[in-house]
Amino acid sequence: MVGLATNGVWAAGSDRPEKQAVKIGFMPLTDCASVVMASVLGFDRKYGVKFVLSREASWAGVRDKLTNGDLDAAHVLYGLLYGVQMGIGSAPTDMAVLMGLNHNGQAITLSQQLAGQGAVDGPSLAALMRRDRRDYAFAQTFPTGTHAMWLYYWLAAHGIDPLRDARVITVPPPQMVATMRAGHMDGYCVGEPWNHRAIVDGTGITAATSQDIWPDHPEKVLGATLAFARKYPNTCRAMMAAILEAGQWIDASLANRHKMAEVIADKAYVNTSKDAIDQRIVGRYQDGLGRTWDDAHHMKFYHDGQVNFPYLSDGMWFMTQHRRWGLLKDDPDYLAVATRVHQIDLYRDAAAMTNTPVPASPLRTSRLIDGAVWDGQDPKAFAASFTLKA
Repeated sequence: MVGLATNGVWAAGSDRPEKQAVKIGFMPLTDCASVVMASVLGFDRKYGVKFVLSREASWAGVRDKLTNGDLDAAHVLYGLLYGVQMGIGSAPTDMAVLMGLNHNGQAITLSQQLAGQGAVDGPSLAALMRRDRRDYAFAQTFPTGTHAMWLYYWLAAHGIDPLRDARVITVPPPQMVATMRAGHMDGYCVGEPWNHRAIVDGTGITAATSQDIWPDHPEKVLGATLAFARKYPNTCRAMMAAILEAGQWIDASLANRHKMAEVIADKAYVNTSKDAIDQRIVGRYQDGLGRTWDDAHHMKFYHDGQVNFPYLSDGMWFMTQHRRWGLLKDDPDYLAVATRVHQIDLYRDAAAMTNTPVPASPLRTSRLIDGAVWDGQDPKAFAASFTLKA
């Protein structure tokens, strides 16, 4: 490649980042870690940029600040970017998925009240809802986001129609535990540490992890508007390279993960106790009912680059679920939209700068909780294949 310095850092001159200070939004969740650690460890300065981190209060705020230019980029929900791209709930704006930030590490929490009635997993929840008919409320964090899609998929896999059998509300991640404690909902899907926090506080139990739904699923991405990516390509490369190095560092050792937990627990970032973060980022899970297990599909930030490559099939999956649940009224040209949104060429440059392996294909194959196989080959048929849908 032309323009790479011998140490893998962009050279001065034409390869210099066009914008040295970049304002990056993040939500107080464990999976903001690679963005935060890139700044704390100085990987951003290594690549000629300075991350100006902005702690955000809601995903709707992240969406609005990205589209109006108050943020240059953000740690953001995969499905949120596609919702904006397709004009679901807001004016359509061309968006850019620059890279993946993490796989796995979300969960579905049910209230202690439900657990006391025997609802501790999908089948027992479905049985209770059939037996005791009332208004059940479940929360997700944004209507087109990952947590909404995991919640809907999990409920439907157990025969619960999320649109007819329950009321679904939107609650910002840091408010989940308090909202459940106040009795306003029966369960929720959110990122860590707000599931483990519910166990620590005695508010809820973990009924399922998101990796139970889809092992090594895509989760947060580094997102921007397409206009920003096209105007500042060197800046985007520098951001991605810095975050790739941070992901490498986090995944390199348990000691690094524990150090990361200590850093991001600070009130400037996630604002919780280190203990609320520490266990699940190394794969040590408890369900709040006495069961403990080690999960091989715990939160990952690098995993030899498999986490970070912006697979076209990952983006198309979210569109199939938006179509399934009526958020999209018609089938889009799934592949064309994903190809426009995913900045694979920029990502390949950043991967080269950090010696990150790149997969041979932009599509990958996965098997989900209901046995469905997703490979990105026929998204229209996949979206139409479900018994429970809008």
